[in-house]
Amino acid sequence: MPYSFNQWTEFTSQLDVNPGNNYQPPSAVMNTAAIPIEEDSPIQFYWTSPDPSTIFYVYMYFAELQQLKANESRAFNITLNGDLFYGPFVPDLLNVTTVFSPRGVSGGNITFSMVRLESSTLPPIFNAIEIYTLVDFSRSETEQQDVDAIMKIKSTYGVKKNWEGDPCLPMDYLWKGLNCSFDRDAPRITYLNLSSSGLTGEIASYISKLTLLQSLDLSNNSLTGSVPHFLTQLPNLRALNLERNKLTGSVPAELIEKSEKGSLSLSVGENLNLCASHSCETEKIKKKKKNVLIPVLASIGVVILLLIAVAIFVGIKWRRPESKDTDSLESKKRQFAYSEVLKITNNFAKILGKGGFGTVYHGFIDESTEVAVKMLSPPSVNDSQHSQTEEQERMQNYFYQQFQAEVKLLMRVHHGNLTSLVGYCNEANNKALIYEFMANGDLDSHLSGGENANVLSWEERLRIARDAAQGLEYLHSGCKPPIVHRDVKTSNILLTQNFQAKIADFGLSKVFPTDVGASHVSTIVAGTPGYLDPEYDSLLFLAL
Repeated sequence: MPYSFNQWTEFTSQLDVNPGNNYQPPSAVMNTAAIPIEEDSPIQFYWTSPDPSTIFYVYMYFAELQQLKANESRAFNITLNGDLFYGPFVPDLLNVTTVFSPRGVSGGNITFSMVRLESSTLPPIFNAIEIYTLVDFSRSETEQQDVDAIMKIKSTYGVKKNWEGDPCLPMDYLWKGLNCSFDRDAPRITYLNLSSSGLTGEIASYISKLTLLQSLDLSNNSLTGSVPHFLTQLPNLRALNLERNKLTGSVPAELIEKSEKGSLSLSVGENLNLCASHSCETEKIKKKKKNVLIPVLASIGVVILLLIAVAIFVGIKWRRPESKDTDSLESKKRQFAYSEVLKITNNFAKILGKGGFGTVYHGFIDESTEVAVKMLSPPSVNDSQHSQTEEQERMQNYFYQQFQAEVKLLMRVHHGNLTSLVGYCNEANNKALIYEFMANGDLDSHLSGGENANVLSWEERLRIARDAAQGLEYLHSGCKPPIVHRDVKTSNILLTQNFQAKIADFGLSKVFPTDVGASHVSTIVAGTPGYLDPEYDSLLFLAL
């Protein structure tokens, strides 16, 4: 488009211009304006359209950049081919006004003019203009498989061409280095030329997805590795140029055969370590046979030695007597004595909370490992000096079983959204579970506005819900047999320093089989009313 720069003068303001509307022109553009050199002359811009039916959408931007004096004014009309288009118009100081053509304009010659009013003491001002035309996208988009492939090729090689939008459309704006066929419902890529494009690495496997490719030129780059076999499976490939690269190995025999038959134009010269004859394949097979024999013999020897070692190990294990205490905990490496628990908690100096199975204390295993110690206290554990009734004995046995169950579960369950067991204490009247410390307490305190509570944003709430769901999903689907928590509530969802949610107290839940038709009936309802499945609460029945 011709601009009359020789009849304009430009000036710039250092003050910020308020965009003021939804079009948001750049501040750097709006800080600059043009006025006519001769104050009585209009500002004009024009263009000629080769197709008079083409519709143009014009957006003009104006902002007053000068603080006018009391006796000064700036007002003008905007005309289109001599007819009033908009006006009279007075620009607003440091605020953008957008003047546009909602229905578009058309014609062979189009001229916009800003004409000063007789009452105005200052000439018209003009800041910026945008002109759009409609593009015909009546054709279908390029085949999605080709689009995905070429986008991955672009990403792999970091192609710095005009590769934006649809690769094949509009037809007048094909991507540089591409050609397409348009004889189908959706255009397909048939030609790819990335010669002299600074490509490195191996020949990208995504090229195999361009199944209608007829010509591929990757010459004069720094490609390495072998010539891939997938190039032989491109059914329409007629020309392949791999010259002047750093390819190694041998050219696949199928490509050589197609070249000899004349169905493929093959160029692989100036790859110093690349062999392009049938003799390469023959030599390669002979060399491979020699190289395979020694590793095979060595592997057989190693297998025999491994079998002997396994037989010795099984024999020793078979002779070893079985453990008599089948109820003992599987691992002792994280077991603490009660005296150590006292030291960890500084004689139970700080209480973090209380629950149905005991009190939780704050502690340190060492200077850097902060923990929460749950001291389990059933009805009769500390009442050994008094006669125990049958009911008390039953409750104590139940408690011990629950303790054993929780430790065994926590020792084998590992997930980022479940509380981690650091250790445990398993002495006669002192049972303790030692967990990782959760710096932000439980979710309930934050939702109910407890002491030191944080107001959780919606993003944090969604993230906590997702974390809790992932923990439950692991208990239900990732554990074999699955674990049913039965007491999921906000006080059992703990938060780390970064507000990552972790589910607690799942070790006191029920483990049951999932064989076809299997279910489990319990005579003890475990969990908090209101958080239990109503059917389980009334029928004592769990099933997956």
